[in-house]
Amino acid sequence: MSVVDRDPGELPRAVREVRDTWIPMPDGTRLSARIWLPEDADADPVPGILELLPYRKSDGTVLRDATNAAWFAGHGYAVVRVDIRGTGNSEGLITDEYTPQELDDGVACIAWIAAQPWCTGKVGIMGISWGGFNGLQIAALQPPELHAALSLCSTDDRYADDVHYWGGTLLADQQLPWATSMLARNALPPEPEVWGDDWLAEWERRLDETPPFVRAWLEHQRRDEFWRHGSVCEDPAAIRCPVFLVSGWVDAYRDAVFRMLGSFDVPRRGLVGPWAHLWPHVAEPGPQIGFLQEALRWWDRWLKDVPNGVEHEPMVRTWLQESVPPRGHYEERPGRWVVEDRWPSPNVEDRALHLGPGTATFDGASVPDAAVELLSVQSHGVLGGRSCSYAAAYELAVDQRRDDAVSACFDTAPLDEPVEILGIAEAVLEVSSDRPEALVAVRVCDIAPDGSSRLITRGVLNLTHRDGHENPAPLVPGERYRVRFPLHAIGYSVPKGHRLRVALAPALWPMAWPSPEPTRLTLHVPGSRLHLPVRVRGVDAAVPFADPERRRPFEHELLQEPDVGTITHDLATGRVVTVYQGGGGFVRQELGLPMRKHTTERDVFEIADDDPTSAAVTSKRRIEVSRGDWHVSVAAEGRLTCDVDTFHVRTGLTAYHGDEAVFEREWSFSVPRNLT
Repeated sequence: MSVVDRDPGELPRAVREVRDTWIPMPDGTRLSARIWLPEDADADPVPGILELLPYRKSDGTVLRDATNAAWFAGHGYAVVRVDIRGTGNSEGLITDEYTPQELDDGVACIAWIAAQPWCTGKVGIMGISWGGFNGLQIAALQPPELHAALSLCSTDDRYADDVHYWGGTLLADQQLPWATSMLARNALPPEPEVWGDDWLAEWERRLDETPPFVRAWLEHQRRDEFWRHGSVCEDPAAIRCPVFLVSGWVDAYRDAVFRMLGSFDVPRRGLVGPWAHLWPHVAEPGPQIGFLQEALRWWDRWLKDVPNGVEHEPMVRTWLQESVPPRGHYEERPGRWVVEDRWPSPNVEDRALHLGPGTATFDGASVPDAAVELLSVQSHGVLGGRSCSYAAAYELAVDQRRDDAVSACFDTAPLDEPVEILGIAEAVLEVSSDRPEALVAVRVCDIAPDGSSRLITRGVLNLTHRDGHENPAPLVPGERYRVRFPLHAIGYSVPKGHRLRVALAPALWPMAWPSPEPTRLTLHVPGSRLHLPVRVRGVDAAVPFADPERRRPFEHELLQEPDVGTITHDLATGRVVTVYQGGGGFVRQELGLPMRKHTTERDVFEIADDDPTSAAVTSKRRIEVSRGDWHVSVAAEGRLTCDVDTFHVRTGLTAYHGDEAVFEREWSFSVPRNLT
């Protein structure tokens, strides 16, 4: 199903665009905004919708905004896209994600929108990823003009789900790569068309004062106040406006949808499809849906008081995926839409899958006493793809048989009937370690009759965090511990005749940074099990989604770097090197001048099978922006390594005005490992 591009004349109201306007903050700093609204909004005011992002509205999100924001404007809304302080064309400095200053700025933006003559006084907030995060956090501050939120691919817990840590381990495949991306983005200058001759002085100040985010992230390895700030799970009751929560089964943030549906006490709706970290009307894997129409119904109900019955519809709609051969990318995932009136759902029951020597059974009475040693192979997990997919050709898990071969595997007999898994599984394990620091990783796989192994879901726990992420404690070697931890949420139907496999290992590279030393980890049975959320009854979605549509984009040419994903294993040294790279951009005419934006990305993950201190991540980003004769570019790179006691970081930034390097800096620092 392809997206229908609506011409401007096909929308209910004609749209005008305000390319740049200033929104004053209480401290005098001005934020730069672009606005799409109906041409007649001054005479017939409309509700406002805020999106607050650091990704540069003029050249970063400009293509997406011109299609989505203009579509909403054509249906009677004023969409105000604001550059976060210190990014894009906005004044000030950005120092980290979701700072109190950023959230206060969001509250001020909402008040400014509500006070405009073209606004009815009612405002919504929307966003994907960063904009989804700060939308929830701003909603928790309860600005009186805010009446609804739409949050895609976001979380209620910054320590649990974001790009920094997972299960008390450093999220190796995201933390440095994302910090390197933000270092490059934050180093780009404001536009001369907006700033005039002052743009160069502002760029020099921005380059000189913008910090690398990775340092603060590494200095907070426990779930302390640094991460509690902005985590709305700390006080779910602070959210008082209706919230629409959206994610996808290969997005990193799908768990949070189910947590928030269970913890919020406001009108709320959840939607989880097969998608990557993208808007559902353009996302892969498909099917794509008419998501803008769904969002419009949400806004109409809560910002225009249209009695369309949204609040009476099922609380959650999810795509229940069918089994497919494992591949690194899918254009479509077969399955069907199912609905639940509330969450947790009475249609989903907890079924315990008990682990025994080489077996997994729903009957725990037959499990004999045994101790199973887990193999310590540091590259275990390399076939699992990336922890968050953006629909690149290499990002999903491929056949797991190589990783299964270096795991302790527990298989069911062929299933007598399909098993539909919907929700968040939980591992309960009894383990002992020969070292004071260790981690345990759990993968759940669908084993087809041909022997292929497809990853369903996975989870990890740093065992020093067994009693919580606030105050970890070393293990006593040889002592047995009972631990429990969640796996990622999933909607998946395992067919009759297939087997379920639970695979355990003390490593999960390159997602989880390895323990300091090779670990002999032992699983004790009986007493170890996996709790599966099994959907035993319920109904399929009765009303299909509309076909996806948006406003026709401006004329442009897409630039696309080829997606590259390679894994090499040196059989002589046991060293495994994983390389992911890609990028892209566009060319268009704007303000009578050719405009070009181009980005390249490369991440390299290295480890030796017998040495956890060999782990290394190298990330490189380059961004080029030009308009006419104006041409700037930035190149950021970083490398993260470790020894038994310490993380070591080297990161650098170079900026170019035309072909001349005008700025260059390198930061090198070390941070003690803090049971991470």
